[in-house]
Amino acid sequence: MKSLPKFTALALLIALTGGIYSESVSAAPNYEEIEKRKAAKTKIMGERVGKKVAKAFELYNEEKVDEAIAMLRELDPSDDFDKATVNRYLGQLYAQKENYGEAIKYTRLAIAPDALNFKDQGDLMKLLGDLLLGTEKYSEGIKAYEAWMDFTGENDPKVHGRIAQAYYELKQYTNVIAPADKAIAGVEEPNKQYYLMKVAAYFELKQFKKAVEVGEELVRVFPEDPKAWTQLGGFYLQTEDYSKGMTVMKVAYSKGYFEKENDYKILGSLYSLTEDPWRAAQTFEKAMKDGKIERTKQNVTALASYYHQAKHISDAAKYYEEAAKFDDDAELYGRAGGLLLQNLQYSAAVVRLNKALELGTKKKGSTYADLAEAYYYQDKFKQAYAAILKAKEDPSTRRFAVSWSSFIKEKAQRRGVSL
Repeated sequence: MKSLPKFTALALLIALTGGIYSESVSAAPNYEEIEKRKAAKTKIMGERVGKKVAKAFELYNEEKVDEAIAMLRELDPSDDFDKATVNRYLGQLYAQKENYGEAIKYTRLAIAPDALNFKDQGDLMKLLGDLLLGTEKYSEGIKAYEAWMDFTGENDPKVHGRIAQAYYELKQYTNVIAPADKAIAGVEEPNKQYYLMKVAAYFELKQFKKAVEVGEELVRVFPEDPKAWTQLGGFYLQTEDYSKGMTVMKVAYSKGYFEKENDYKILGSLYSLTEDPWRAAQTFEKAMKDGKIERTKQNVTALASYYHQAKHISDAAKYYEEAAKFDDDAELYGRAGGLLLQNLQYSAAVVRLNKALELGTKKKGSTYADLAEAYYYQDKFKQAYAAILKAKEDPSTRRFAVSWSSFIKEKAQRRGVSL
């Protein structure tokens, strides 16, 4: 059960109450009838019942809740108002004990005869909605709130917010929007949660453009809220509006709004996707050095890929090798070796390529081909020839290896090297 408020004896006596609860669909409030109810003469408990109730609350104040409940349950008033009042208090005491099943039972009994004073009846109807939602009876809770609104004619934005939340829990995402809008419109101080419920509902409905619109509204309403900015940047990334996402995330970054590792990752992704991988690499690398991004294999690999896209080959190779060392990843060693070869760092390339082969790379043909090339440009023709023969064994590199093997052999012969 979600947390419900603890009730004091005073609150039980003067603040908590009930009303008519209907399983039917909510109707429009009858304001003429509501005014008549408000103007009705105030009822009070009969003397006999009143004395017993007062005694029960003396026990309650002595923290003898079970004894207070037992005393109230012994009462059997004949008057509808007295009976409803006793049931109302029983409901509150059971709620105090967190026995919500009994609390709901007696709250319903208190509401059913429509015998309580107007305010008490209305308050209790709203409480029933709270109890039902708190015990995850979402459909019943929605009906209880609608009955309260019909009975009182009131429009409480918090209640609309709870109805929106209940529909969300029921996965009735289309029904979330209207009550969320009423909750947003009804509050004096904006409540971020109402906007977030709309965003979540739109995402579940795959209405991503509408979700983004709400995200944009969040930034307008809560311009100093860091999460509003970073979430909007994430929305733009998800909806592939990279240019707007880049603008939003750059503003958030400059304002110091980044709070999570994922914020830096989103910024890096957006830089990369807007064809600025160098800035992606620089931002990612700084965040990693500053401890904002954890130095994991996945993150180091991402950094390497940004440098790779930016054609900063040496840095890319360095980080691919660092990522490979986390768990002896043969493929990443091979990637590092291939980039070092591309960067004319032949000796270094040989070390990484051999490491990839030692660890059992799945790309044996291309790795042997790269190794042969790295040896060749160091004039190590025997090693180059041995490696290219291995590359010939792989169907994916056989054609390339055949031509290169002839090339290596001819070059070795011209140099007087016997293979």
